[in-house]
Amino acid sequence: MARVSTATTVGTTIEYYDFFIYGTAAALVFPAVFFPALGAAAGTVASFATFAVAFFARPVGAIVFGHFGDRIGRKRSLVATLLIMGVATVLIGLLPTAESLGAFGAVAPILLVTLRFLQGFAVGGEWAGAALMASEYAPPKLRGLYASFPMMGPAVGFGLASATFLITNVTLGDSSEAFLAIGWRVPFVLSAVLVIIGLWIRLSIEETPVFRAAQESGAIGKGVRKLPIWESIRYQWKEMLLGGLAFTGLFAFFYIGTAFLTSYGSTALQLPRNDVLLAGLIASVFFAITTVLSGWVSDRLGRKRTLVLGGLIGLVWALVLFPVLGLGQTETGGSTVAFVVGVSVTLMIVGLMFGPAGSFLPELFATRYRYTGAGMAYSLAGIFGGAIPPLVAAGLVASYGGYSVGILLAGIAALSIVCTLVLRETRGSSLHEDRPADEVEAQATSLVP
Repeated sequence: MARVSTATTVGTTIEYYDFFIYGTAAALVFPAVFFPALGAAAGTVASFATFAVAFFARPVGAIVFGHFGDRIGRKRSLVATLLIMGVATVLIGLLPTAESLGAFGAVAPILLVTLRFLQGFAVGGEWAGAALMASEYAPPKLRGLYASFPMMGPAVGFGLASATFLITNVTLGDSSEAFLAIGWRVPFVLSAVLVIIGLWIRLSIEETPVFRAAQESGAIGKGVRKLPIWESIRYQWKEMLLGGLAFTGLFAFFYIGTAFLTSYGSTALQLPRNDVLLAGLIASVFFAITTVLSGWVSDRLGRKRTLVLGGLIGLVWALVLFPVLGLGQTETGGSTVAFVVGVSVTLMIVGLMFGPAGSFLPELFATRYRYTGAGMAYSLAGIFGGAIPPLVAAGLVASYGGYSVGILLAGIAALSIVCTLVLRETRGSSLHEDRPADEVEAQATSLVP
């Protein structure tokens, strides 16, 4: 379990580091580098639109990698996702700017969107594979705890992204020209080193015992005639849809707390770039601790109770978030302390919901299409909560002020709570499917009207 926990946590950390340096750059750099002709406000909206592209690529990745993960193994799919993410991220760091291409300046954002799509495609297969690798190895009574370790990847990845940008900015000084020309590229190119380390670790682990047992029993393999995506939709479409809606709040708070607040702190609050990045670094520590703690709590209270608790706290916090961010604000800008508190509490709430996710979603689905089902549910949550709210939030702030974003978050939290309550409790359930595929399909077909 130590080796598996390390492999899954390091892998998701690298994937989400790559994912978040894009989000940080989208907030601080890309409006000026790739969309200079649109102006500051429209450039920010366009930049977050490219950020959203990855979320619509996630279901595609979940279907493709889920298919192979459910047919040939979790490990092989995880190696492929890491390679694709790594190559796409390094290439983003090498892209020409719109200004450098002159008359062909439109090519730069097109290439950016293409590589962003590949990032989302890889992450669509990454999360489910890492969650399954941890949960299918873990002992049932500690599954919530062990499955929460790969869920720390987003927290550690966000912290690394903030730290890398902070160090780069400090090294180059407070020169916007140097940061826009060279500084923002460094975190993207350096990710190549992390990818090599991650591949070495992932290649050292074996396939999960649950998957191997399913292969031996005939539940997975040659006897399976149906596609995993078809089976998951046919037999468990409700769990897929409700699971996606249940974690919509997680994504909404996460990407509002990371990408959007990074932009909000720099523009609306006029905080120095270093202060904004330092706030992200501090918040990531609380985020990681809360993620593991909530996974441990879910082994005792149950997955649903832990998730509902996080949703209720999030609903209340959403209504006070922007008033808290405004504390101490003067004509010259906002308060760094208030910003650190705002980002930290927001990401702690995300941790409360993230910890149980690694065990709850895999436990909802049958072994033969678990990779696909869990990945699709998670990807749907990414679209509903990760792609749309940050994009809408920029327009809401411009028209109605920051409090309107808080109301949006509260509504999403309420939706997540309701959908979580509808789903069944999964704590203590078995992940094994030891019956042949023909027998499983015959029973499932008899239950479908």
